[in-house]
Amino acid sequence: MEQKNHSVFNIAVIVGALGYFVDIYDLLLFSIIRVPSLKSLGLNADEIAKQGLHIINVQMMGLLIGGIIWGVLGDKKGRLKVLFASIILYSLGNIANGFVHNVDQYAWVRFVTGIGLAGELGAGITLVSELMPKEKRGIATSLVAGIGLSGAVLAYFVRQQFVGPDGSGWRTCYFIGGGLGFLLLFLRVGVLESGMFKSIEQSVKVKKGDFLMLFTNGKRLKKYLTAILIALPNWFVIGILISFSDKFASKMNVHGAVDPGKAVMVAYAAISIGDILIGFISQWLKSRKKSLLLFHIITAFSVIWYFNLQNQSANTVYVVCAFLGFGTGFWAMFVTMAAEQFGTNIRATVATTAPNMARGSLNLVSLLFVALQPTQGYLKSGWITGVVVFLIAFISLALTEETFGKDLDYIEQ
Repeated sequence: MEQKNHSVFNIAVIVGALGYFVDIYDLLLFSIIRVPSLKSLGLNADEIAKQGLHIINVQMMGLLIGGIIWGVLGDKKGRLKVLFASIILYSLGNIANGFVHNVDQYAWVRFVTGIGLAGELGAGITLVSELMPKEKRGIATSLVAGIGLSGAVLAYFVRQQFVGPDGSGWRTCYFIGGGLGFLLLFLRVGVLESGMFKSIEQSVKVKKGDFLMLFTNGKRLKKYLTAILIALPNWFVIGILISFSDKFASKMNVHGAVDPGKAVMVAYAAISIGDILIGFISQWLKSRKKSLLLFHIITAFSVIWYFNLQNQSANTVYVVCAFLGFGTGFWAMFVTMAAEQFGTNIRATVATTAPNMARGSLNLVSLLFVALQPTQGYLKSGWITGVVVFLIAFISLALTEETFGKDLDYIEQ
């Protein structure tokens, strides 16, 4: 049964936004409490930087694997079933995070939690995209992401409230995340399944959730790869520049201590604004590609500014992080474009795997960043990695098809 209320504030959009809010809270929580949590486990400053990057990479690997699992299941079993199952897994994972006592345990639990977190956005955006008319689709999905991304802001203030100067209390932050997830399950009950999925659910003639379909056709493969690669700057910015802003600041002789948790909070507050605005900008320009190009350019200039912060104040670093965040506020548009390029029978597979492939690409970006450091140093390795990332993203965007106003009710053969 299809949702009849086509307002951008209908139950599917509101609950989708709240779901992504909890998802982002849990996803970014480690970056926000990385330093106090690892410090309380007995690690020194260098170990916190090294093991912190390792745990982020492990979490992203979980997202990568989870994206495939939930995407396929979303097309085979339904968007709602995936949302329920993924919420249960990442909520249990966050509660388990409150009981870890060493780095290995921490990494393994973040891996499992990452698998759970992989299902929320893709299934949610797919559901909202299929329930909304094409005239309101971009704005609706942008509202989901824009409101949802502010979950990182809540994570920061929860840390401020519960984490002490010695790092104690960080476990409570994970318990709160788990509780929010289970609360979300009750809200999901009122959301209906996509009518487009229901129309093909019982059909045995339609291949549903076939991940290999993306690789057996040259045109589909190109669309899929470019759909992923246009988002590379997002996790380069979040996963490296902002998550390790304290390390970069020390290398640039920034005056005053930079708190990476605060940097994440500031960036995500700006991202949420950007993600809402890009939906309206896309509507105004009648183009997904032009709006995405605009935000890529803003991000590129912000990255240049970031690497020219020598001898500036810590507050200036936070200002630049806000601009970086605003520029990367294209996450909803990127996922919406991915969903719009493929048929109903593999749409959830694409919309769920694409963002998690982009998140998982942080592992490759980190490998390049770390490999360059012995010869190029920390700072130079950062901006060289950035040049490579943005070059790939701009080429991919140029090769991506325009999807504004596209009808979604069709089957991928």
